[in-house]
Amino acid sequence: MAKKKGVSGKTHTKKQLDDYANRNNPNNKAYKANKENRSVQKNKRYDIGILEGESYGWCDD
Repeated sequence: MAKKKGVSGKTHTKKQLDDYANRNNPNNKAYKANKENRSVQKNKRYDIGILEGESYGWCDD
């Protein structure tokens, strides 16, 4: 059996269905914004704040 893609109209409101359709339509600005946000989040690097001379928390005694 093929896997259905999308959301059900029985469990979601009209607005939720419209928002989903807009996010998955390449001709829509919501799709482009979502794609851009995903690429920014994917490439974001986080600094863990370890300064020179500090350790990660273990002890070398």
